[in-house]
Amino acid sequence: MALVRSNSTFRLVLNGEDCLRFTIPQLTGSGVPEVLISDVEGGWRRVGLRWDVPRQIAQDELSIQFDLAIEPDFWWAPHLAPYEGYVIGQHVFRAPALIVQRESLTLVIAPDLDVVGQLPENPWFMDYDAVRSKLWLGMVRTEIPEHVLFRKVPGMEFAPGTVELSFFFTAYHDRAEVKNPWSKLARFQWERWGRPLYERGEPIAARLEDYVRRTYNWAFGGWAEFVWQEFDIEGVRVGAPQFIVNVSQSPNYPGHWYQREFLSIWNQAWFSSLRSASGLYRYARRVGDEELLRKARLTKELALAAPMRNGIFPSVIRTENETVQIDGEEYRRPRGWDHSYWSNSNRSPRDNGISSDWYHILDASWTSLLMLRWHGELEQDDRLLQYAREYGERLITLQTPDGFFPGWLHPETQEPGPVMNRTPETSMSVTFLLKLADVTADARYREAALRAMEAVLGETVSSGRWEDFETYWSCCHWGREEYLGRKVERNAMHKQNSLSLFWTAEALLAAYRATRDSRYLQWGQRTLDELSMFQQIWQPPFVYVPALGGFGVMNADGEWNDSRETLFAELFLDYYRETGRSDYFERGVAALKSGFVMMYCPENPVVKDMWEKVYPWFGSEDYGFTMENYAHGGRTSAEGEGMGVFTIYDWGNGAAAEAAMRILDHYGHVFIDHARDRAFAIDKVRVSRSGRGWELENETGDSVLLRIVHDDGGLEEVWIRDEVLAVPPR
Repeated sequence: MALVRSNSTFRLVLNGEDCLRFTIPQLTGSGVPEVLISDVEGGWRRVGLRWDVPRQIAQDELSIQFDLAIEPDFWWAPHLAPYEGYVIGQHVFRAPALIVQRESLTLVIAPDLDVVGQLPENPWFMDYDAVRSKLWLGMVRTEIPEHVLFRKVPGMEFAPGTVELSFFFTAYHDRAEVKNPWSKLARFQWERWGRPLYERGEPIAARLEDYVRRTYNWAFGGWAEFVWQEFDIEGVRVGAPQFIVNVSQSPNYPGHWYQREFLSIWNQAWFSSLRSASGLYRYARRVGDEELLRKARLTKELALAAPMRNGIFPSVIRTENETVQIDGEEYRRPRGWDHSYWSNSNRSPRDNGISSDWYHILDASWTSLLMLRWHGELEQDDRLLQYAREYGERLITLQTPDGFFPGWLHPETQEPGPVMNRTPETSMSVTFLLKLADVTADARYREAALRAMEAVLGETVSSGRWEDFETYWSCCHWGREEYLGRKVERNAMHKQNSLSLFWTAEALLAAYRATRDSRYLQWGQRTLDELSMFQQIWQPPFVYVPALGGFGVMNADGEWNDSRETLFAELFLDYYRETGRSDYFERGVAALKSGFVMMYCPENPVVKDMWEKVYPWFGSEDYGFTMENYAHGGRTSAEGEGMGVFTIYDWGNGAAAEAAMRILDHYGHVFIDHARDRAFAIDKVRVSRSGRGWELENETGDSVLLRIVHDDGGLEEVWIRDEVLAVPPR
């Protein structure tokens, strides 16, 4: 790989072939910039441009245009810029890069995150135009014309001082059987920016179990009047935290409370009360709390109470709101559970006639998978297995000849709807059926699962068609009329959602473990590395809460620290076990911890201060309140812009607590991989190599029960305070 210079123009050449060219841009009145080019370990090079600005300069844009000398058959960027004048704003620079491939030839350009965002008045951007074979990196001001895309606006000025525009690039041939355009980039960015933050303990300072305790004290203590719901269904006692609560329901709120959405409890792909209850069960079992154990079991009973018809069941129980008048003002308040009825998620293709009355196969497969996991890991309640198996029998009859499972089923006929019947939502059913096959030893489930896996590989993974219910029928509606099932022409990419990537990476790992076919593992790593590009690997100066490890949602939305991060966390640890890639394990731990960053509590002093700027009446009863994401609308500020108004227990603190308890059960506070001679600290423990094997030091200052999990399945629990614990090699 060579960078050939001719005056102010550079050509990137690989093995004698021109790949791209770019020209040094001009900054008015600042002369020729200093150009610094250096080699970086791993086959990367850095190009730095530095201007000395003598006075205030008005210039709408400062950017490098890269003209491709090849015709790519693959394009990737972290966000869509669908029209001329639209760009990728720095707000979505979670793990930013521009990638193109032509067969095996791979080109990557990545902004230098040590420089990005350092000048608040000169925000960075990227752009890419597949039709014209051009890429851009630079600085420009932007506006947000729709949720959430970025468009250039004029009016940028440069203050006197130094302006730097720098980037890394690499060019290489990827000749693997399964090409992975993200693997080299993901490792580079994690090693350069992610790992140093990770090794300093980012993104949280306290123990995971401190945050878990805050969650349950909040849900079943301070906010219990609104959060915990308990009632009877046909003589059976059930219970669960309600779907959503808002700041007006705080015990400290100075006004009258209102209901944000209808009172409901969900077992859906996002909001899963059964998932959260399994975490509560693990915690209650660990601390010996019979009341919390009772609550967890009531949520299990609610899941089993969903009425099954011909093997299909609904995902939501709800009541309607009514309007009440208080002091001349109107407030929404819910009707009681005696007015409840079963329904499904309202995040559905309503524009295609699919209402919340329709059954969603994705939700049913997820709930049934959770039932099998509860049955296998928590308590052997045969009703869970029977319920899941009855659904599994119906599911395999719905599989199409080419392997997919449908999206939505009509509430009466149970016939598939008109859209979303060939999507990566099928991957969730793959994981469920492989689990069901393992539990029952019934080969029919395995055969159906592997046929579905091949369908997703053939139609989705290589094309990047990561479309699911959230992609078009959540808060970001852009493109659903024009681009459902189609790539955006200017970007040569689909509108993509990270949930689809997760489900598919999880299914591919399950397929590999079921078959030991290495092809599934290779495709799984490719998918996981693509998912990694939604993960935050640095601390931007324009993000005012800890950022490391969190995830974004899709390539057309603005969230940081979205609650899906704790759903994703253990999958990274599981891939480490199969591949030995330590960056996977570290990413998984960072993802888990990031799920508690947005919690209002003393353990998060920076975030606590941000919450109190927005809601100065917050107090100790609110400790545990957790917004599901940060900076959803594409903007942030030091004054608290980007902080939200509600908590979804099953997609926020309850979900994060579940992930923490599950991972501590499976991987401990310390995981020791004797076969690879590695050890990983997960929760406030220092691990170091010694002649005696591994030495463990407690970082909390308190006496704690340390759970140590070994790669061979061995487990030990020991109390530790100030002493150094030695774990001998095996």
